[in-house]
This record gives sequence, C-alpha cells and structure tokens, in this order.
Amino acid sequence: MMDRPWYVAHTRPRCEKKVTEFCGREGINHILPLFRSVKRYRGKQAVFLKPLFPGYVFLRLAANEVATLRQNQHVANLLEPPDQAEFDAQLGDILQALEAECEIRLAPHIATGQRVRIRQGPLRGLEGLVAERQGLMEVILRLDFIGQAAAVRVLADEVEPV
Repeated sequence: MMDRPWYVAHTRPRCEKKVTEFCGREGINHILPLFRSVKRYRGKQAVFLKPLFPGYVFLRLAANEVATLRQNQHVANLLEPPDQAEFDAQLGDILQALEAECEIRLAPHIATGQRVRIRQGPLRGLEGLVAERQGLMEVILRLDFIGQAAAVRVLADEVEPV
C-alpha cells in the first residue's frame, strides 16, 4: 500500500465524512484526521469529532481508483502532492500528534518563528515552528501542500532549537 502515491481530495463544504464513507465502501485507503471538540450547552457537555483540516481527505490511490474518486459528487478536486516524501513526513507528524492525544487545533496561518525539535514526551523527534512561548509552547506542524498547519502545545523544556 505504501507504493501508492498520496492524493488530497478537496471536498465540497462539510462533505469530508461523506467522502470517507464512500472510500470505506469502495475499499479505498483514506485518512481523515479528526480532533475532539467539546461544546457546552446549558450545563451539558457534548463531544464532537471534527476534521482537523476542513475540506480535505488524504488518500493513497492506485491508478484505477483515481477515476473513481474524481467521479464522486462530494469531491471538488483531486490533487497530487509533487513532493510525496515531504507530504508523507509532514502528514505522519500530524497523525503522530493526534495518536498521542495531544491538545491539537487547526492553525490556519503558518507562522514564522524559530524551528524546534521536541526532545521528550510522546512527540519526541517531531520538528516544527514556535508560534507562542510561555509555560506551554505552541509548535506548528505544517502540511505545506495544502497551506495548512496544526498547532500542538508542549512544555517549553521539551523542545530544543534545530
């Protein structure tokens, strides 16, 4: 499965989960990074799983699956990252942060700042840019191909300059 190239399905608004359901039915390898969102309503608490990158589903496609996906009514465009290795590494970093259940959120504007590597904890070895420095630092994990990023919070003593 790793020999198949990455594609990014740019979906119609609020159709990410419909595209993943379609992929599941068709046996197409797909990833929709989700994060937990907690909303409070009149003393009650509801937890939702929301797409980390609204409008995008990540896929590894065989040649015959590309045409199938292009015909799906919920897919607005199907894009192929030119640098497959970089895309794989960046998406892998973000998925690792999600699996570690770190506090993560969409960081729509990729901030400039010092590049750091996380030295310890569940995200050890990941590199990113510092967006905010206090007791907790916000480290930006970029996904350059779609111009998006995710922000994770780590302790300031868990990072080192690169």
